[in-house]
Amino acid sequence: MKTPPILLMLVVLCASIPTVTEAADPALKLNLRSLSKDSSKETATVAKWDPKKTALIICDMWDDHWCKSAARRVVEMAPHLNETVRVAREQGLFIIHAPSSVVSFYDRTPQRQLAKDAPFAKAPIPLSTKPRWGTFWCWTDPKFEGVLPIDDSDMGCSCQEPKCEIREAWTRQIALINIAPGDAITDNGQETVNLLAARGIDNVILCGVHLNMCVLGRPFAIRQMVKLGKNVALMRDLTDTMYNPERPPGVDHFTGTDLVIGHVEKFWCPTFTSQDITGKRPFRFQEDKRAKSRAL
Repeated sequence: MKTPPILLMLVVLCASIPTVTEAADPALKLNLRSLSKDSSKETATVAKWDPKKTALIICDMWDDHWCKSAARRVVEMAPHLNETVRVAREQGLFIIHAPSSVVSFYDRTPQRQLAKDAPFAKAPIPLSTKPRWGTFWCWTDPKFEGVLPIDDSDMGCSCQEPKCEIREAWTRQIALINIAPGDAITDNGQETVNLLAARGIDNVILCGVHLNMCVLGRPFAIRQMVKLGKNVALMRDLTDTMYNPERPPGVDHFTGTDLVIGHVEKFWCPTFTSQDITGKRPFRFQEDKRAKSRAL
């Protein structure tokens, strides 16, 4: 006796429906890496974060920079970062664009208005009020961390002579990074707190530039987010530093960045690569010809 066609169709349909155990895990799986304070032990853990309770903050990916080398590396990194942001957005992460000191460029956009309109949320600790470069700043904190492993006292221009003249070269976020509906734009610590609280966000990912300065010190960045009690992680392949190899410890620029990544892993938060979001190989600068990189 032949099985009726309608029954065959039902069997096929039922077989194609995943069971609870087969269903895709919606969690964001991050391979987090930390480093002991004496650098002797590297620890790897897998974290599962709810995408709806996770924000990705893009720090200071400006359209230009006073240092030509820094500007060139931002242009190279931006398409890879944009693709990572696109995938993260599709997975449900909340995207915050934080181009410090130039958010006024976006004053008439819904993304900027979204940050302005977020209901006030009292922070669990006082937010940073110490200024630097015209904005609030979270300075190196000896209660939490050792000194930075690179000397950036000259502001870190890695160009060969003549060194670039320090000036405010930026006017907006680099156009290579898309700002989509539902994203927010702010460089303000309180607005960032408001946006996260309104969405019940506990997890924060930082990326962008520059790690030894803005990605650590801005009022929306690593030091502040850690002190606010957030689960924080640095996307280590999509960042860069301001470091001049002529300054101590006298290593090449990319090794200098690796040293700062290690500093973050020791004292502040774990790190991971964009591969955990995109499934593609981590980003690497073309100029980085080393056999090994801690950023990868």
